[in-house]
Order: sequence, then C-alpha cells, then structure tokens
Amino acid sequence: MTWTPPPYADPTAFTEQDLVLDAAGRTVPGTLTLPSEPSIGVVLLAGGGPFDRDETSGPNKPLKDLAWGLATQGIAVLRFDKLTANRPEAMTEPGYTMTSEYVPHGICAVRALAEHVDQVFLVGHSMGGKVAPKIAAAEPLVAGLVIMAGDTQPMHHAAVRVMTYLAETGAVPPEAIEVFKHQAAVVDGPDLSSASPADLPFGMPASFWLDLREYDAVATAAKLDLPILVLQGGRDYQVTVADDLPGWRDGLPNATVRILDADNHVFFPGAGPSTMADYQAPGHVDPEALAAILTWLPTATR
Repeated sequence: MTWTPPPYADPTAFTEQDLVLDAAGRTVPGTLTLPSEPSIGVVLLAGGGPFDRDETSGPNKPLKDLAWGLATQGIAVLRFDKLTANRPEAMTEPGYTMTSEYVPHGICAVRALAEHVDQVFLVGHSMGGKVAPKIAAAEPLVAGLVIMAGDTQPMHHAAVRVMTYLAETGAVPPEAIEVFKHQAAVVDGPDLSSASPADLPFGMPASFWLDLREYDAVATAAKLDLPILVLQGGRDYQVTVADDLPGWRDGLPNATVRILDADNHVFFPGAGPSTMADYQAPGHVDPEALAAILTWLPTATR
C-alpha cells in the first residue's frame, strides 16, 4: 500500500524542491516544502534509526504528513535523509554517535531554511526531539523547539522497559528481557569504552552509548532562552507519559506541554494498548498534533 496525503494537506498550497545538505564532509538529500511567502520555517528531525526524510515505516510517512500539513497552513518545511538512511550499516561502525548523525546536517538545514524565512524552528520526533536542544545550543538561528515524544529516560534503560512490555504482549520472547538487562548493565559499567557491540543494545558501538551517557537533553534545553513545546502521546509505549514526560515537566517549567491521549509513538490516533502492529497499519499523524504545533508557533515567534 502506498502513502496518500492526509486530509489536512492541500498539495496545491505549496511547492517542493530537492536539495543537498553538505556538512562534516558528507552530503545528504532533502526536500524543501515552500508555501507562498512564508515567514516561519520548520526543520523536521526524524527519530532513531536509519530513517529517510519522511520517516518512512511500512506504508506510513509521519514526517511527510507533518511537512504537507504545516505547508498547507503557510509554514515552510525542510526535511532530510539521515546519514544512515542509505547506509544503515554505519550505525554499527566504531565512531558512530547520535551527535555526528544529527547535529552537522541539522545545523546545515537550519541555515538553508533561514534563507527563505524570518524564523526557523526545530520539530524533532523521538530521538530527533532528544537531540534538538543540542542542535539549538550550537546554532543561534534556531528560534524554538517542538519536542515530539522525546525521551528523557536513558535509552538503554528504556530498552529494558520496552522489551518487558513487548514480551508481555507476545511480540518478543521473554528471554529478550534478560539480554537487554545485561546490555544495559554494560552501558552503565566502567568498561563501556572497550565493550564489544555484541554486548551492547541494538549492536550499536560503544561510541554511540558513550555519547548518550554524556548528554542530558533536559539540562541542555533548560539552558536555552527559547520557547519549547513538548508533545506526548498517551498510548506511546516507547516514550511514555510516566517514564519520560516528567523529565521535561520538571526540568522545563516554562515549556508548553500537551498530552494527546489517543496517540501512539508516531502520533497516530487509536484506541486500546499500542502494539508493534500499529506501525504497519496505514495511518496519518493526528490532526490534533498538527493543530497543537500550528497554535503554538505564532505564540513563540519573536
């Protein structure tokens, strides 16, 4: 099944053009979505994993939903393939980090979009939301952040929690829990720098986990003199209201926080407990999530 535009998108309201972002000696392709005479722009940041610019998963393209929905309402959008989108094996190579995958091209995207608009905001989903404060700290052109399902619980601890949930639903065997508990202990331990990828979550190298251990997304965001919107799905089992949202609430008392009770991790609405099968069922980003961003953006402009 192929992706179809969400009901809130009007393809006649904007144009799209391909571009290339060149940073840190590597290029990635992207798409610039331009309505007529925009004053506000948004750079979209995909979640963890080798995602393309649309965050394609099965029949779904959550970031394309957002890009077209925002552009229909006059917001310019730039989205780009992650470095690993066309080379996923790079995620297991020594030296790979969240910082190197996101920050150089995130900064490049902000500067490229700033040529077309007065203000540029970052909208990051999942790990894209986690890393957004780091990009903003490095690039003064960023005018504000939208953090969608950004995790604050350490990722290796969250992996144990998620595997426990999936084992309870029958999606993974119970022994997976013990594997991830062992791997999380290695990440927390004193010998992480020399650990083998086989002993680390998802096979990602020690460099990735060392980078994450040294980064506090909430503390980084708290030092920014920027408006911040935090969106959280009530049915999200990966980044949760109970385990992750308190970090943003407690650390960012001036941020705007919205919980969308019906939404799962990719902000698709539904009912009942969310499962892995949700991500393969055709859907679109909740219009309430889009509306929350569109309502907040004008209040955040300087």
